[in-house]
Amino acid sequence: MGEKSQSYWFVGASYGGTDDQTPRFLKEGIWENGYEDKYLDLVRAMQPGERIAIKAAYTQKHDLPFDNRGLTVSVMVIKAIGTITANPGDGRRVKVDWTPLDPIKLWYFYTYQRTIWRVKLGAWEPEALIKFAFEGATQDIDRFRNAPYWAERFGDADPDKRRFGWTKFYEEVADKLLDFRNNRSALVAGIRDIAGRVDGLGHLTDDKYVDGTTGFVRDICPFTTIGLFNRGITNENRKIIATELAKFLGVTVPIPTSFEGIPVLNNLKSWYFGFENVRPADHIDALWNVFAAGIRLADSEDAKVRDDFAVAFDSANGRRGVAWNLTFGLYWVRPWSFLSLDSGSQTYITKALGIPIGLHGPKKRCNAADYLTVMDVLESKFQDEGFPIHSFPELSLAAWNYKGPRAIASESEEDDADTGDASAAIDESADVAAEPYSIDDILADGCFMDRAELVRLIDRLRAKKNLILQGPPGTGKTWLAKRLAFALIGQRDHRKLRAIQFHPNLSYEDFVRGWRPSGDGKLTLVDGAFMEAIDAARGTSHPYVVVIEEINRGNPAQIFGEMLTLLEADKRSPHEALELCYRRKPDERIYIPDNLYVIGTMNIADRSLALVDLALRRRFAFVDLEPRLGQPWRNWLISHCGIAPDLVGEIEIRIAKLNEEITADSTLGRQFRIGHSYVTPPVGAINGDAREWFRQVVATEIGPLLDEYWFDTLDKSRAAQQRLVEGL
Repeated sequence: MGEKSQSYWFVGASYGGTDDQTPRFLKEGIWENGYEDKYLDLVRAMQPGERIAIKAAYTQKHDLPFDNRGLTVSVMVIKAIGTITANPGDGRRVKVDWTPLDPIKLWYFYTYQRTIWRVKLGAWEPEALIKFAFEGATQDIDRFRNAPYWAERFGDADPDKRRFGWTKFYEEVADKLLDFRNNRSALVAGIRDIAGRVDGLGHLTDDKYVDGTTGFVRDICPFTTIGLFNRGITNENRKIIATELAKFLGVTVPIPTSFEGIPVLNNLKSWYFGFENVRPADHIDALWNVFAAGIRLADSEDAKVRDDFAVAFDSANGRRGVAWNLTFGLYWVRPWSFLSLDSGSQTYITKALGIPIGLHGPKKRCNAADYLTVMDVLESKFQDEGFPIHSFPELSLAAWNYKGPRAIASESEEDDADTGDASAAIDESADVAAEPYSIDDILADGCFMDRAELVRLIDRLRAKKNLILQGPPGTGKTWLAKRLAFALIGQRDHRKLRAIQFHPNLSYEDFVRGWRPSGDGKLTLVDGAFMEAIDAARGTSHPYVVVIEEINRGNPAQIFGEMLTLLEADKRSPHEALELCYRRKPDERIYIPDNLYVIGTMNIADRSLALVDLALRRRFAFVDLEPRLGQPWRNWLISHCGIAPDLVGEIEIRIAKLNEEITADSTLGRQFRIGHSYVTPPVGAINGDAREWFRQVVATEIGPLLDEYWFDTLDKSRAAQQRLVEGL
């Protein structure tokens, strides 16, 4: 089976979900990444000698080799297996010695829909998959059916002991509702008929029409419809309304006997839309779109379906009447596939489980990326037998019963007419004084990268958790690192940012924890800066960021110690906790919380530094920063610094020529170029002659650097400096 550190790769071969490249890959002896901007780091991590398999994942309800009780099951096809023979390191392709499988092999339950799945030995599930794919073993389907993650749906437990029987009723209601997507007048008529016979639906009679009159709603969305029996009314009334609605829709599954743990709407805010006279024409259509997209996503393993869902979610999200309750509705529709972010669940996830929830959507709520990310994190943890919960229904029930500290709604949220639920969002009251900060603010502060590049950097940081900005001197690495941190946090909040400078004498004891002399002459155990950051981040939903300047000036492997292992994005959980070298108590184990991010900077022109440890490289995403002398830089110097356009153009030409000379020098190269920061003065710093300012920059900053570059040919340095200022 190989060493435990070895990776096994399960990769897709269909681009856009339809164009199967498997025959070409087998013929050419390769595997290619179908994306130019995704999975590049994963592909670079593939090593010659590692095993690889072509897979395709989908879902299935019928003709399965076991009783699936009419529920959707994840299936993965293994089409070919092989061994990686070479990796050119471009993130796009590897060479493979393939063996096609005939017939193909079918694997159930433990699957992955993304293009690349990196599997390692450790738990029994990946070990079983690896043996199945590469060693011809059969899958022990019964073991998977009865594992905690799948047992409630597919296990052998007595039917009377199975929880969450209500889920089948809710799913069938959703399926039947989908038939009314393009016939909503019939749906409204049916609901109006029910309202004439049972109590509890009077809230539908107060719509305000465009002509100034009022009456029963004339259009309705699926979530408001399911919400008819998921409001703050008695259980008896809920059953009556659910029974009548099921009868109208043709639902055959019995109604639930209990609604425990199912999130409900506030009676005063039970609509997902505003009055007819004020709502946009596409509002209710947008809700039907995310409803349909959610059902497709729950029943699919196609990455494109996931992308379509994200678009639909973001289109509906943030509209009048649509708040956290959008996640309630998705949970009602497919309880095993979607997470409800009601107030209790938010508190339980962030406080009890220590998992952060991104808040990058409208009004500091989730956008689609945030929502899908927290679900991905939870799904991966559900499959850990040691995790306290193993499904979204179990999480909702645990949150219902959780007695920990509750979130508190601010007055503005309780009074917000846009809010469709009474549930409180995560308590953000500690951040009242913090200034909001976003990617747009980075650009406004004088960043010369384009917005798309910054978005990619933030996305890499969110996914990898650890990022290193590397580049020549003067490319603004530290400047950008701190602003990326604030954009990730969402505020210019220095309380959530910790900046640390690495140097050759920095030790593990300084950075993580060590013994220090105390005032009474004894030694005391003191936490270093990184442990302090861990403690600050743990148990909160806020992102915290540690910025490490010149990370390669120290010995990162020695300074981080066991923390180097815990830095990995997939080891950010209590179940991956390790003992520290210095423990406060015998059983103390530490893990790095999911909401703690690390941004390092690295000057690649410093010849005194050793190469970065490969273990560190594997745990960080590396991004190259370039000198940015172009139109955005020119505009900034002219408009913000008051420098004449002709001088700005001359400075750009001279620095560009110098960088060409440095690049062409066989003893230097591109990594020694001069960055734009040297010639970008702080706003307001030039009060007199801008030409004199530039001459001083050359004399006191660029000149000494060139002397260091050409220390054995100082005449070359002096000549370069002279060309920079000649004629100015």
